[in-house]
Amino acid sequence: MSKKNKEKETEAPVEETAAPETEAPAEETQKEEAPVEETPQETELEKAQKALAAKQDQYLRLAAEYDNFRKRSIKEKDARYADAKADTVTKFLPVYDNLERALANETSDEAYKKGVELIMTELKKIMTGLGVEEFGETGDPFDPNAHNAVMHIENEELGENVIAQVFQKGFRIGEKVIRHAVVQVAN
Repeated sequence: MSKKNKEKETEAPVEETAAPETEAPAEETQKEEAPVEETPQETELEKAQKALAAKQDQYLRLAAEYDNFRKRSIKEKDARYADAKADTVTKFLPVYDNLERALANETSDEAYKKGVELIMTELKKIMTGLGVEEFGETGDPFDPNAHNAVMHIENEELGENVIAQVFQKGFRIGEKVIRHAVVQVAN
């Protein structure tokens, strides 16, 4: 072979080796572009993340609804108990009134009087244990939300809108009035 042929042969491989070097950066740019082509996978990932977020939101809403239901049930249960207690106490108020009248009457039988006093003491103790408060005393200020005024008198010794006489005591449990006090008010 001549020198020219040898040079061509040596040049040819040099060109071949040079060509892959120039192609290598092109492959790298294609590899960099590859994630852009993988957008279907990313969209599937985004879809899965959105579905997960929706399920988490649904779970949180369900948990909040259950918590609200539980609180509402407890509140309703407490309200039913308070209403039942108030109804029961209301049924015993005529007994209280009759015992109070019996104590107000004079009697010569001391054993009878002592028995009525013991019954009244026990009834008051039970009512106090249930949280029942008695109200409506002479000299208290008149409150239309708690008192029922059936009479008015002019009395300068008492102030304006002051209870002059109590005909029937009032009862409440907490803030709830079970029975309004029946009173006479001074103007």
